[in-house]
Amino acid sequence: MSRVLVLGAGELGLPILQSLSHLAATFPPSARPTITLLTRPTTHSSPSPSKSREIAHLRDLGISFLAADIATATAKDLAFHFKDFDIIVSCTGFAGGPGTQLKLAHAVCEAGVGHYYPWQFGVDYDIIGPDAANGIFREQCEVRRFLRGQDKTKWTIVSTGMFTSFLFEPFFGVVEGLETAGSAHEVVVRALGSWENKVTVTTPEDIGKVVSRLVLKDQRTGVLFTAGDTVSYRRLADLVEAKIGRKVLREVWSLDSLRAELQADPENQILKYRCLFAEAKGVSWHHASTVNMDLNIKTTDVQGFLHSEGLAL
Repeated sequence: MSRVLVLGAGELGLPILQSLSHLAATFPPSARPTITLLTRPTTHSSPSPSKSREIAHLRDLGISFLAADIATATAKDLAFHFKDFDIIVSCTGFAGGPGTQLKLAHAVCEAGVGHYYPWQFGVDYDIIGPDAANGIFREQCEVRRFLRGQDKTKWTIVSTGMFTSFLFEPFFGVVEGLETAGSAHEVVVRALGSWENKVTVTTPEDIGKVVSRLVLKDQRTGVLFTAGDTVSYRRLADLVEAKIGRKVLREVWSLDSLRAELQADPENQILKYRCLFAEAKGVSWHHASTVNMDLNIKTTDVQGFLHSEGLAL
């Protein structure tokens, strides 16, 4: 019986917890994995109404809770909490601040955890490297180097590309005006770098399905890739036009112009992301080479996402 600890229940952590719970329920009772969520102590001492509902929902799924503050705890403190678990899945994101991902990796290995899934649910950091876009993913590269340099803990990295929804966030700037497309407002689709540049995207729900299978059934190691879809910006514009039934305004943000913006505002995280995707290195891969294809897990492509309930016009 595997003892699984999930760190964080945000945009990705919640669907992973739900998928783990549903898959664990298919095991015989004597071999059923246990699923635990690590949360901040304040989550239970003074929860908001929405957080209380979320906690009740997770309890209904059979998930247990462990209280610890990742942001303030030392690696030694965290190792003490981690030592009773066989598998740890980190869904903390970058909210813990610089150094958190390395601290977690050290704590997991110090605790002797058997298998670790670090927060690497994104692009291919091996190709991107530590210096791209003003070093936005330097720590992610350091985590990989640390895990590869030790032999105490098995590890699996799941590269997912961008969360599909992020592609349509107005602040990212690639698709703008879609939320008001039912009115007379113009919809703009912008290419980062060029119209032929491609980006891989996966929804958190699909990542949850893949990760739960890997954690509880497959347990392969190394760097793996998922994809709901891999699209060029030209194809994205075509799909948005098909969705709204009219032409969109098409613009290109060149790599040179984005780099100039970043040079003028070097700490701007959104500009770093735009530059990274405009460089078009390590941000896309073929759908056929993904673990979801290998495991025969159906995923949502961009067209399906656009036609989902959340983007109904």
